[in-house]
Amino acid sequence: MFDIITIGSNTVDVFAKSDSELIEIKGMGVSEELLAYPVGSKILIKKLEFMTGGSGTNTSVCFSRLNFKTGYLGKIGKDENGLRIFKLLKDEKVDFLGVLGNISGYSIILDSIKEDRTILTYKGCNDNLDFKEIKLDKLKTKWFYFGSMLGKSFETLKRLAEYSKNSGIKVAFNPSSYLATKGFSYLKIILQNTDVLILNKEEAELIVGKGSIKDLIARLKLPSMLLVVITDGSRGAFCYDGIFLYNIRPLKNRKIVETTGAGDAFASTFISGLLIGKKITDCLRMASINAESVIANYGAKNILLSKTQLLKRLEKDKRKVSKQKV
Repeated sequence: MFDIITIGSNTVDVFAKSDSELIEIKGMGVSEELLAYPVGSKILIKKLEFMTGGSGTNTSVCFSRLNFKTGYLGKIGKDENGLRIFKLLKDEKVDFLGVLGNISGYSIILDSIKEDRTILTYKGCNDNLDFKEIKLDKLKTKWFYFGSMLGKSFETLKRLAEYSKNSGIKVAFNPSSYLATKGFSYLKIILQNTDVLILNKEEAELIVGKGSIKDLIARLKLPSMLLVVITDGSRGAFCYDGIFLYNIRPLKNRKIVETTGAGDAFASTFISGLLIGKKITDCLRMASINAESVIANYGAKNILLSKTQLLKRLEKDKRKVSKQKV
């Protein structure tokens, strides 16, 4: 029996640091910041690092490092990058429960400017996981963690969401902007079978329209959901349990090198807190601590904390979590 099985993408991530400029395009009431490179020129890369990424492997490694028996369900390519991903799972003691595909996913992460990043992503075989390929007898678990999947893999997520309710498996769902842009109706089957929904404010607004945190939570929380968690950058993270709204603020002096994987670290660590019976206040603290560890370094999972490290930092973490009745 697994404690949790993650279902999501796997990639090899290449972090490329070069000279680029940030430009701002302003229109009627809107503005957009863009990375700019000279046309027709050869751009020198100052630093190049190869790591693994993807919501499925990022979160499975997080759960495993926190001492949970963890499985990963996804599609990995039969290529050199696939071998790198397999090695990661083996080294991190994560059981692979998926199937093999053709070409692995691949991402290029461009310079971190103003504490953010731009990612070029090739999905590869990640979006081709067919429900018929899955051996359901291997999916004996307490929790499913759903990351972002598109195409055929999204249809598989819907089938697994329905399967979870018939099997007594709890579901955590962390959609990305890819899925959020599809809207509420597209995600309805998964949302109706979700116990804990975790997403950022931008994704929440893509699903149910713009509004305050209280507005968004009211629209997102379905009767089946235990908790809705929304992260909102410098305003921190909010959690709603149907009665109370909790809010934790980020550390003022936190170090930010690169933000890739921070959302995965936050979401999976929050669920980890629930798995060991922590109160919502401590779940928010744990999630913030691990996410802050990730953003202080390059790579989505290099500095994910062990259970011992996390609980030691939790003891020292004195930040307040506000709580108000809604």
